[in-house]
Amino acid sequence: MVNVENVNRFDPVLVAITITIVGVLLFMAYLLLSIISVVAIGIGSSVVVYQVVTLQRKDIVRFGYGTRFPSFFLIFLITVPIVLGATVAFDNYSLQESLIKAILLWGLTLTFWSTLLFVPLALYSKYRENMLSELVTYPKLTVIVPAYNEDKVIERTIQALVETKYPNKEIIAVDDGSKDKTFQIINKYKNQIKALHKENGGKASAINLGLVYATGEIIVVVDADTIIGMDSLIHLAKGFSLSNDVAAVAGNIKVRNRRNWLTFCQSIEYVAGIQIVRRALDVFGAISVVPGALGAFKKTALEEIGTYHKDTLVEDFDVTLKILKTKRVISGSIKATAFTEAPETIHNLYKQRKRWYGGNIQVFSKHADALLNPRFGLLQRLVFPYMIFSSVIMPFVGFVTLGSAIYAAILGNGIFVLEVFAIFSILQVLQAALAVRMDNEDPKLIFYSVFLVVGYKQILDFLLIRAVFEHLFRRKMTWTSADRVGI
Repeated sequence: MVNVENVNRFDPVLVAITITIVGVLLFMAYLLLSIISVVAIGIGSSVVVYQVVTLQRKDIVRFGYGTRFPSFFLIFLITVPIVLGATVAFDNYSLQESLIKAILLWGLTLTFWSTLLFVPLALYSKYRENMLSELVTYPKLTVIVPAYNEDKVIERTIQALVETKYPNKEIIAVDDGSKDKTFQIINKYKNQIKALHKENGGKASAINLGLVYATGEIIVVVDADTIIGMDSLIHLAKGFSLSNDVAAVAGNIKVRNRRNWLTFCQSIEYVAGIQIVRRALDVFGAISVVPGALGAFKKTALEEIGTYHKDTLVEDFDVTLKILKTKRVISGSIKATAFTEAPETIHNLYKQRKRWYGGNIQVFSKHADALLNPRFGLLQRLVFPYMIFSSVIMPFVGFVTLGSAIYAAILGNGIFVLEVFAIFSILQVLQAALAVRMDNEDPKLIFYSVFLVVGYKQILDFLLIRAVFEHLFRRKMTWTSADRVGI
């Protein structure tokens, strides 16, 4: 159903920012104008057209159960650097210049591809969400809150859930063998919620216990340190009205403790990632992660895939990929907001991302069959290759690019390096501005977006690379999380 009041909403600022982004891309092409830059732009643009035309759920791939082959997108990611490197060499550059130019043009190709694909689709996703009509009936929701040693934050989480607007809900808080006062706090609300206690077995086992007692047809999972918005449950339920094939809806996660440089960088990281990349994947119905902080699932969908497993450190990513393997739709709701605590120190960021990134590598390894098996649909054709590329390959490319830029400056090309850095930074700032505007966020976040190019980005890249090597050397991964500040 269409919400008529929202159909005609038009934001000229979003249009202006989008036009400016395209202008910067064209100026970047002009700055690097040569046969090789034309090749780079042509490749990136062609892949965009191909994906927009073919990556539709109604486009059914014919295959046999024994069939194994890589997706076109995976071939694109692997062959582009080879093609560009050969083109640069053919253009009679020196060996030193060839390396620098090839890396730069690879970045240019990926920038054209990601910007021209993600930005228009993100805008369309926002338009489509605004078109959803209000709920006529309210399906029963069960909210499950797994908790372990969360006495600093759990009470606010439960209070917010009790007070949130939704006429047909039940709340189940599961204490996973905490050693602090978590269960005592949960038990204070036993007249308003179901308070469960179990021996420590991990987050996945706590959620599964909650599922045993859940009576709702939609299951909402909320982290113990998360405060959800007053209307968030309503918007999650609306997300399922988009199609009968929707199996899960991802919420919009925001940082609530914006108190220093690090937490502001994480804030813009969340906003930019959710508003641009995730919105684009939402159009294809293939969001890659339903966050543990706030996500909703049809109970039947969870039962069909065997509920949550505890063989990885990131149960939310694992359960999302299992659903995508069934070729069901996973959409997102930007209006279903949740405010979570972010690490305030580098040490705590390391503890958080060690689990996240190490767990992601575990999930990639567990679901490696999705890379070459076309029966998994969009997971094989787009989502899985993109996730591996962005999480495993791009961190290495980032450091190689940084080293190449430094080397180019030493060789006397410092002005050129500064020009390219300035253009990429401007492009990042503009995309951040677009994301902030789409999310009605604090404009101050835009000033921190340059650190997604240099500074904060290198910290994340280092942690991602560390996770890759820890997996390669088979180091045992354990649950690590940031210390709670309880604000």
